[in-house]
Amino acid sequence: MSLRPALTAAVGAALLLLAGPAASAAVDPAQVAEAVTVDPAAGIAADGTVTLSGTYRCVDSTGPVFVASSIGQGPSTVRYGIGGSRAVCDGVEHRWVNTGKPVPGTLKAGTARVEATIVELRPQGLLLLPEFHAAQQQDVTLVQS
Repeated sequence: MSLRPALTAAVGAALLLLAGPAASAAVDPAQVAEAVTVDPAAGIAADGTVTLSGTYRCVDSTGPVFVASSIGQGPSTVRYGIGGSRAVCDGVEHRWVNTGKPVPGTLKAGTARVEATIVELRPQGLLLLPEFHAAQQQDVTLVQS
């Protein structure tokens, strides 16, 4: 048996082992699921300011991207927009925190329904049109802060 084929195979296997961890550390956008989460508790200050938070992950954007959120309470279908955080779409999970002050006295401590959405303003000719990457609706506990 020749030594050269065995040596070539051993060197090839060693190179694969060395390259394996570095290659797997890179983020592959095709394998990343875009998602947004909402933390189970939210804060409401004495002046009515609401703070919502959670995590998000997105990839492949060509325009500015934001995490938008809204909140509603009780049987009413009225929802109040609570801020909008700028998002970075790099395939890595990030935190978001939005604050806003809906009409005073409309929300109080207790259960509330929150919706968070990752929305991109994608250029289409002269316009920026919304493209939605992910959305999550969830009940949260609104806690006096």
